[in-house]
Amino acid sequence: MKAAPKSRCFMPAGVNPFSSLGNLEAADAPLRDSHGRVVRYLRLSVTDRCNLRCVYCRSEARQTFIPHQKVLRYEEMARLVGLLTRLGVHKVRLTGGEPFARKDCDTLLALLHERHPQLDLRLTTNGTLLEPHIPLLRRTGVRAVNLSLDSFDRATFARVTGRDVLPAVLAALDALLRASIRVKINVVAMRGVNDGQMDDFAHAARNLPVDLRFIEFMPMGNGTLWGPETFWPADQIRAEAQRRLRLTPETDAEAEAGPARMYRVEGGKGRMGFITAVSCQFCGSCNRLRLTSDGHVRTCLFDDKEYRLRGLLRHPRCDDADLVRVLRLACAQKPVGAALLAARRAGCAVADKQMVGIGG
Repeated sequence: MKAAPKSRCFMPAGVNPFSSLGNLEAADAPLRDSHGRVVRYLRLSVTDRCNLRCVYCRSEARQTFIPHQKVLRYEEMARLVGLLTRLGVHKVRLTGGEPFARKDCDTLLALLHERHPQLDLRLTTNGTLLEPHIPLLRRTGVRAVNLSLDSFDRATFARVTGRDVLPAVLAALDALLRASIRVKINVVAMRGVNDGQMDDFAHAARNLPVDLRFIEFMPMGNGTLWGPETFWPADQIRAEAQRRLRLTPETDAEAEAGPARMYRVEGGKGRMGFITAVSCQFCGSCNRLRLTSDGHVRTCLFDDKEYRLRGLLRHPRCDDADLVRVLRLACAQKPVGAALLAARRAGCAVADKQMVGIGG
């Protein structure tokens, strides 16, 4: 009797495993897409669970969380990070949900630092659970923390997040600065919500050694607060800031590569930045992949097409080469997000999946 043939690991739906990817014979060749962009940056969602309910991140409908058995184990996440570092990724940001809403998130930080001590490891958090973990951030070499803080006004903060926990976030901010960890404050700019609070934002940028960055409200997922009436474009935000601050554009050499257009605050300790995610996209320089907490690779924030890796990770006959093959297939088909945004119907979301399920 003939032996049964070795079963093949499955490929993502809609992907042709025999499609030509060009000259990719080098096993460790960088991940490059069809537009010539090279992937250097991974945003890794630790969990889709969060202790806040921000109006821009998820809808008012009852949230269905990913079942525990479908969430990647920390060892699986670390394995993928190891593969990606061999393919040229040097920066990894842990996101959520809220990373520290997942039990023992410290374990993942320690694991990544132990295996990849040179990795540029960063974190995005809402800050509510952060303060006890700050000593670990220093030990594991976390270089910077992005802190979601959409208002310094307690009532507005509670309206945006669904919880009255602003004091805990401000305490975490103070603790990060005392620990000399670089802080970027991320503000989702929303007309009719926090557009009347520029005095507070200007005060923070003037008096704190932080990067305060306004992010245009993106039409991600149905049922959020997004709409033409809540969209506050970056040029108007900057004009409002310039009524209070003297802003000087950073030169290319001074500004860290990234989506924000950064400005020095003359006479102040901090900087202010503007991320034009909707009004003026920066897709030409996109160098990132996203990995959801259930093991799906998403090559563009605005594209709901995902490539499943969890099954490959857990299949006894699939090895690292199979995972790399899917990663290359995914990158080869990485779209231009600006085209997807332009093609959406007026007033509709550009993607069905909400930010809490993708990773911030």
